[in-house]
Amino acid sequence: MLELHDAPLAPLTTFRLGGPAARLVTATTDAEVVAAVREADDAGTPLLLIGGGSNLVIGDKGFDGTALRIATRGVELRGTTLELAAGEVWTDAVARSVEAGLAGIECLAGIPGSAGATPIQNVGAYGQEVASTITEVIAYDRRSGETVTLPKDECAFSYRHSRFKADPARYVVLRVRFELEDAGGLSAPVKYPEVARALGVEAGDRVPLAGARESVLKLRAGKGMVLDPEDHDTWSAGSFFTNPILTEEEFAAFHARVRERLGDGVEPPAYAAGDGRTKTSAAWLIDKAGFTKGYGAGPARISTKHTLALTNRGEATTEDLLALAREVVAGVREAFGITLVNEPVTVGVSL
Repeated sequence: MLELHDAPLAPLTTFRLGGPAARLVTATTDAEVVAAVREADDAGTPLLLIGGGSNLVIGDKGFDGTALRIATRGVELRGTTLELAAGEVWTDAVARSVEAGLAGIECLAGIPGSAGATPIQNVGAYGQEVASTITEVIAYDRRSGETVTLPKDECAFSYRHSRFKADPARYVVLRVRFELEDAGGLSAPVKYPEVARALGVEAGDRVPLAGARESVLKLRAGKGMVLDPEDHDTWSAGSFFTNPILTEEEFAAFHARVRERLGDGVEPPAYAAGDGRTKTSAAWLIDKAGFTKGYGAGPARISTKHTLALTNRGEATTEDLLALAREVVAGVREAFGITLVNEPVTVGVSL
């Protein structure tokens, strides 16, 4: 294992923000990951896990403990079963599944980060989420000190949430297994209206896998959601806030605030979320509360391409970013009575 002290963490995150770690360890095998975790736990040392760094907001003071960078590699394809080491680059894994003619994750193309992070966040976009294809997660259980295999029904997947996110100090994801579909080179049925329009098909249609992937990549790039070192709109964590899911009573109150603020003819986005609940759009809320694309005067601003992304324009600090996030949260709450929840994990700081 590679070990560094007083090591910069900002270069390991897509925000390019945050102070140093007292100690940074890079593990390239499952055994090294487990050994590093056990060492930290036995010594009572705070532990920070880093994969692709696409969902982290690290404080300017850094992390006073051991940061473990999971850089494991391994892709195994057996028929329609895909197994990925936690450190595999997710976008590469999606491309590989498409090349193999397997459907199920093609609309998750372009999402930055590592494969091991996907079950934690139940990563999803454009009508797909990994909970639909994950069959098992192999993880190190810090409580029992053993490596365990958790079947899908024990992962407690829900919208951008899972058992792993609910109890972040317990499990360290080592490998993820997916069951994909051989549809003769075609995609899964296209669910997301924006993707269907871009492809010129109806919702529910199947299209060639490569076409679905390319369409999603173009849509994401147009919103600054595909990493590009030269484009500060991509110096972000993607969507900074989750889409609110409201009870019937909460949605009625929200609807009334919309009519009061924007007029009787304005209808907010509304999508059935089960159990009588309704999901609305965080991006819509932010925009209608007055935080439009490019908003901000400092080094941290809303993306010029997408209101849901907060970005580092090159000289920002984490505190600059958090100040902007707090301003957006307060503005949306004042306008519509809804409190936005941040999607990235915060380290040493909070909103």
